[in-house]
Amino acid sequence: MKQQQTYSGYQALLGWVVREQQPEQVTIELPLTEHHLNRSDYVHGGVLASLLDTAMSFAGLYSPDPSEVRKAVTLSMTTTFVSPAREGTLTVIGRLRGGGRKTFMSSGEVFDDEGTLIAFGEGTFRLRSGSENETP
Repeated sequence: MKQQQTYSGYQALLGWVVREQQPEQVTIELPLTEHHLNRSDYVHGGVLASLLDTAMSFAGLYSPDPSEVRKAVTLSMTTTFVSPAREGTLTVIGRLRGGGRKTFMSSGEVFDDEGTLIAFGEGTFRLRSGSENETP
């Protein structure tokens, strides 16, 4: 099996992996553990927001050359929690919706193993210096 890239310490802490990345869309998965749960034994809202933030930003950061890493910062983000989840694997799909040379907008959805919508969101992101010159 191919070794998964570690994007950050935070990614390593949460344990998500990028399953597929293509222009304008990314799929991230998170196998749930007890460390992702809140006091009610459901996935903590902060975990869901982090997954959405990551997937939505990655949706606008595609580069065909893995050595050319593009980066962005989150300017704004909304998150709506729809259903609880507590076990299995979460799948997050981020989609680029539009933007310009320095900013872009994305949406994201989190699903459980059954295909139930757990949360969704929208975000606006600003490309870090140098990243805006790459073509997605």
